[in-house]
Amino acid sequence: MCGEDPTCAMPVMSTEHPCQTSAHLHSEFRYCLFFLTQIIFGKSSGPEFVQEIYTAVTYHNKSPDFYEEVKIKLPAKLTEKHHLLFTFYHISCQPKQGASVETLLGYTWLPILLNDRLQTGHYCLPVALDKLPAHYSIHSPEKVPSQTPPVKWVEGHKGVFSVEVQAVSSVHAQDNHLEKFFTLCHSLESQVTFPIRVMDQKITEAALEHELKLSIIWLNSSRLEPLVLFLHLVLDKLFQLAVQPMVIAGQTANFSQFAFESVVAIVSSLHNSKDLSKDQHGRNCLLASYVYYMFRLPDPQREVPKLGSSAALTESRYYTFGRTSAVSVGNKLLQSRVISCSNPDITVTQAAPDEEVKNIMSSKPADHSSSRMSFYIEGTKDTQNACASSRPPSKKHFHEELALQMVVSTGMVRESVFKYAWFFFELLVKSMAQYVHNIEKQDNPRRTRFSDRFKDDITTIVSVVTSEIAALLVKPQKETEQAEKINISLAFFLYDLLSLMDRGFVFNLIKHYCNQLSNKLNSLSTLISMRLEFLRILCSHEHYLNLNLFFMTSPSAPASPSPSLSSQNSSSCSSFQDQKIASMFDLSSEYRQQHFLTGLLFTELAAVLDADGEGISKVQRKAVSAILSLLSSHDLDPRCSKKEVKIKIAALYLPLVGIILDSLSQLHDFTISDTRGGKGRTSNPEEEQESAGAINQNVALAIAGNQFIVRSSGVSLTSLPYRQNATLGPDTSRNLLICFLWIMKNADQNLIQKWIADLPSMQLNRILDLLFICVSCFEYKGKQSSDKVSTQALQKSRDVKARLEEALLRGEGARGEMMKRCRIPAGNDRSAGLNENLRWRKEQTHWRQANERQDKTKAELDQEALISGNLATEANLIILDMQENIIQASFAAECRDNLLGGVLKVLVNSLGCDQSTTYLTHCFGTLRALIAKFGDFLFEEEVEQCADLCQRVLHHCSSSIDITRTQACATLYLLMRYSFSSTSNFARVKMQVTMSLASLVGKSPEFNEEFLRRSLRTILAYAEEDVDMQSTPFPVQVEELLCNLNSILSDTVKMREFQEDPEMLMDLMYRIAKGYQTSPDLRLTWLQNMAEKHTKRKSYTEAAMCLVHAAALVAEYLGMLEDRSYLPVGSVTFQNISSNVLEESAVSDDVLSPDEDGVCSGRYFSESGLVGLLEQAAELFSTGGLYETVNEVYKIVIPILEAHRDFRKLTLTHSKLQKAFDSIINKGQKRMFGTYFRVGFYGSKFGDLDEQEFVYKEPAITKLPEISHRLEGFYGQCFGEDAVEVIKDSAPVDKRKLDPNKAYIQITFVEPYFDEYEMKDRITYFEKNFNLNRFMYTTPFTTDGRPRGELSEQYKRNTILTTMHAFPYIKTRINVIQKEEFILTPIEVAIEDMQKKTQELTAATNQEPPDVKMLQMVLQGSVGATVNQGPLEVAQVFLAEIPADPKLYRHHNKLRLCFKEFIMRCGEAVEKNKRLIAADQREYQQELRKNYGKLKESLRPMIERKIPELYKPVVKVHSTRDSFRSQSFRKCEAQTSQST
Repeated sequence: MCGEDPTCAMPVMSTEHPCQTSAHLHSEFRYCLFFLTQIIFGKSSGPEFVQEIYTAVTYHNKSPDFYEEVKIKLPAKLTEKHHLLFTFYHISCQPKQGASVETLLGYTWLPILLNDRLQTGHYCLPVALDKLPAHYSIHSPEKVPSQTPPVKWVEGHKGVFSVEVQAVSSVHAQDNHLEKFFTLCHSLESQVTFPIRVMDQKITEAALEHELKLSIIWLNSSRLEPLVLFLHLVLDKLFQLAVQPMVIAGQTANFSQFAFESVVAIVSSLHNSKDLSKDQHGRNCLLASYVYYMFRLPDPQREVPKLGSSAALTESRYYTFGRTSAVSVGNKLLQSRVISCSNPDITVTQAAPDEEVKNIMSSKPADHSSSRMSFYIEGTKDTQNACASSRPPSKKHFHEELALQMVVSTGMVRESVFKYAWFFFELLVKSMAQYVHNIEKQDNPRRTRFSDRFKDDITTIVSVVTSEIAALLVKPQKETEQAEKINISLAFFLYDLLSLMDRGFVFNLIKHYCNQLSNKLNSLSTLISMRLEFLRILCSHEHYLNLNLFFMTSPSAPASPSPSLSSQNSSSCSSFQDQKIASMFDLSSEYRQQHFLTGLLFTELAAVLDADGEGISKVQRKAVSAILSLLSSHDLDPRCSKKEVKIKIAALYLPLVGIILDSLSQLHDFTISDTRGGKGRTSNPEEEQESAGAINQNVALAIAGNQFIVRSSGVSLTSLPYRQNATLGPDTSRNLLICFLWIMKNADQNLIQKWIADLPSMQLNRILDLLFICVSCFEYKGKQSSDKVSTQALQKSRDVKARLEEALLRGEGARGEMMKRCRIPAGNDRSAGLNENLRWRKEQTHWRQANERQDKTKAELDQEALISGNLATEANLIILDMQENIIQASFAAECRDNLLGGVLKVLVNSLGCDQSTTYLTHCFGTLRALIAKFGDFLFEEEVEQCADLCQRVLHHCSSSIDITRTQACATLYLLMRYSFSSTSNFARVKMQVTMSLASLVGKSPEFNEEFLRRSLRTILAYAEEDVDMQSTPFPVQVEELLCNLNSILSDTVKMREFQEDPEMLMDLMYRIAKGYQTSPDLRLTWLQNMAEKHTKRKSYTEAAMCLVHAAALVAEYLGMLEDRSYLPVGSVTFQNISSNVLEESAVSDDVLSPDEDGVCSGRYFSESGLVGLLEQAAELFSTGGLYETVNEVYKIVIPILEAHRDFRKLTLTHSKLQKAFDSIINKGQKRMFGTYFRVGFYGSKFGDLDEQEFVYKEPAITKLPEISHRLEGFYGQCFGEDAVEVIKDSAPVDKRKLDPNKAYIQITFVEPYFDEYEMKDRITYFEKNFNLNRFMYTTPFTTDGRPRGELSEQYKRNTILTTMHAFPYIKTRINVIQKEEFILTPIEVAIEDMQKKTQELTAATNQEPPDVKMLQMVLQGSVGATVNQGPLEVAQVFLAEIPADPKLYRHHNKLRLCFKEFIMRCGEAVEKNKRLIAADQREYQQELRKNYGKLKESLRPMIERKIPELYKPVVKVHSTRDSFRSQSFRKCEAQTSQST
């Protein structure tokens, strides 16, 4: 290589790719690439750099191909003499003696530079055969001037050597547009001589301005790859041209608009490129990195260069290396958003430097010497200061020019500016911060930092961007995503301005944004969503609290850091002591003026909670999450760790309490989803949804003239028993409640007490309702709920039986689901989301959700469970403190009685939830204090609450934790003692405790019997050692009560033994309930326990029957108390529902009177309780598919509702009736009721069950092997697998033949049996499956003991079983009390079979719509030629001859008539099949007709043969009418036979 000194090389590589020569070169050939210096990268086996490189030899090929790649390290400074030299050699494979192996053929070369540009691409070069002339490198091989002597060329100077050159360079752009732009910019920045050469073009000084504008315009047409490589240089030069006017040919040239438009075009191109990466916000990563690391202010203060002058110019060239001594230009703007530990607005006076700007400037990296970035050499500080004092009009500030260009832009440029506003906003903010830092304006007030013209431009920009956001949202296609991005960019822009500009000015911009957006958007949800996102970003400012003047409550509050909209009235604000307490909890105009950002956020929250419409739930969630994030940030901020600071912060959020109280009816009711016994509200959830609560007032308040919908918490609203439709989701409600509890925890407790003391009772009741929901919301769920996969997602979608039933009844399956999906429109996402049967949507399958559980380790789950437990404890302690405040504040108030019930309700609810021992200790203490202070009121007025309280306390008496058990025992004893002291007879409390224990053992399987017995002994010890009560009968009554409780526990032990045997368990519970026949409260409790057990087993019909029995019991005792015409007349009224209900009739002498103290005192012994029981029963009947029974239930409910004029419930009731009737019409016989089996137990191992027979009711489509496997498996576990045996047949069991050491189970399928007269009344499918007490099963046998034999030997035994009660009952198995047997002779068996076949034929023939397959299947079994023991064989056995026994005449004739009808039905079926078949089944039809003809001909003689004795004339009876009456037809027949 020839050229200059290459020592200034930089790490730039040049690579040669495959080369090709012409066909006229020698066959053994290679070429050499040669340089004067070692800059060619060597191979791995040699040195790092070499001077020359040889290709491989291409053997015997006149047109060789060389696939060599050569990498060359080019010097940094290239001249026109640098070139690549190629030398070609012929290699002799068999050289002659003394001859050289290599023979030089020729040369060619390639200049590296041409017109100052690297030559890259494909070239086809000529090859010179002679020695190259002098100075050849300055010419290209194709344009070598004539030489003397002339140079010989291969093929007459044609191109015969092909080569490709590629360059990878950070110095040479390799793009025409970029090269031209850089060259022209260099001519402006340096002293050059015109004209200048740009590629093939010469540019004079007069044409420079025009060419530079053209080059700026064409920058966007550059190739993407070089544009990305030189992006920082291009943007830096464009920004320099935008702010610095240039003097060209004596005229000042302004390139600002062209430069700005080019920047916009480049930004748009980079964003639109699919090859460049973007961050999660859709921002181009290159541009974000440029703003973050590279951008710095252009230097507008240096002298404008005058082209053509000889004056010395200050060097301002761009450098790309040697930056070790350079000043870093990175500015980490994003780091300014991190909360700092300083608070400059409070601790620093206005005379001190602005620390915020210094922090922004000091957050830049200390050294970027190793990074690739360009920069200007910074001017001297003196020059900057001199220029700052008096700036010439021709010089501009970058932030002002950028803002001006954004304002004046039009058309597509304007549209792109808004679309990628984030980039220009970031440039503005960073340039403003550098401007303030460079000219040292930190000492100046914020108002004077920037010019008024710039502020006007900023105002215009915010206004225009806001209009653009609104325009995007109202477009028909609704570009919501783009509008959201612009909205976020604008919010972050104003966020940054709060650290740089006057905050009053920024607040005005925020106000104008809100006003402008609300005036242009009609969709409330969209409007609030955009403003919420905007405010959420602004409220994340590190000085958010100071911006909201949270210190206004302190008498020593400092002045506002700078005059602003919200701080101008700070001197007129008074302290807490001068304000009305109640007004502090209102979102008033004064509050919004003093606390601007928080007021805006609360206003949006209040508006969104009042709003309704599509998509509003998402906006509500966003609003609540924004406030929750703020409160969380306060807890994490070390500046807010002091108690007094948190009190002030909590005071800032007090209006949120009023907003939450007004939204009480919209909160999600966490008590409904809880299924614990006795927990939750007694009202129907559907009733709660249908009910309408009090209407909140909408108070029109304004922020600086703008109308917003807000609500005032000062309005007294009635706390109604029914809630409005819950519009907030569980997560949103939970977050809102967390905010409420955070305020209550951190607020000044004296202030809270004063506020509660001034509230009316209705508002206090609303607070108690809110606390009630909080208790259920923050219940500790354990580790299972901490996992993100819910229990429901891990369960199977449905069991195998349910799927089989649905497939059989509805014809659904894989094909049905596929057809269903095909019918769903493609765009109907909502329908697709609601379809639970989609099989191929992997994101909804259970296996995928189960696999997601692996995302969290056990340690993480344990940590989450620990956090959840701590949150539950803290939340409940805060709730308990609030209740203490309410009790103390209302102790002397007149509304005390109304509030105590609410307080007790919250406490009882908290005891029913899983709580920590810490909370339970405090809760029991509060309960004892409440009993001691207000015992009389609690025992007389809050009877139901006391019953619930007894159950909760008794539950904790069985706790395994000593301290909890001790606290519970003390509380229960105190409850009994004070009830005795107040009434001298605590019969009611005794009854409540007894009922509570009965309910506890029936519903709560996790309680511990041993610990409960310990607690009972502890309570007995309290009674024996209580000195003050020894003279009273109280200790004796306590002892009697505890004896009764121990007896209940003994029954519980038996129930535990049969916990795995559901039938035996229900029998035991049934016996316990029966034992309480004279104690209606306890019987009702056990009936409800049974209902709950049935519901868990999905025996909904039996659960409903339990509730019907309970309702009948209530009706009996209500009839004793009062005679109302609309009430049911005892249990007799319930006979249409079930004939079993009569056992609830209270007619015996030992039945207690309902007016006795403590009897029938529960909540259900009332009209509302009766209605509640019946409505629950109706729901369960509907779930079980017994829709006809729903009608009978509501026949009892409707008169009661009509008497109470409860039209809302009547509406709901009739709508449920309509659904029930519609279900009857639509489902009809598609419903499947129970399947019944006779089960007999034999063997001494069964104890009381030995030789007992039951009828079991099992779910629909239960097969005999299923119940057999279940019972055999269960009793096999009890007695041992070898000791249990299932009897396979249904023949009578001879116990003498059984092994006494084994347990035998006989299981037989039975069907409902009806007499003929019964069938007249049981018409519908439901009537044939309801109120069943007779069942039949059939046993085939022969006289010799075999079960099966020939037709003439086959007998059949029909066994009819009668049960003690009718199904459905409150149990799923009922004792058999009667058994009848009928034996059918072989001919009677044949008659029964032929009648059955005839019925099948008739049904298949008359079926609508016709089923061809079913018809052909029945026909094949009737007339098929291959049917064994078919109709023809039956006829041949029984009809071939007339029987000898006259007793069989009638059976013979009946069978003959059956065959006659049978053959007629076969003919009809064959004709029907003929009309239904297609052409491809004609042969099959002919075969059927042929078989039918044969059968008919074979049966004809037997059918036509009559028994003469049966068809003789009737004997005339010569007697009077009276004598005729005295005779029977049977006697007449006997006389006739004797005469013959």
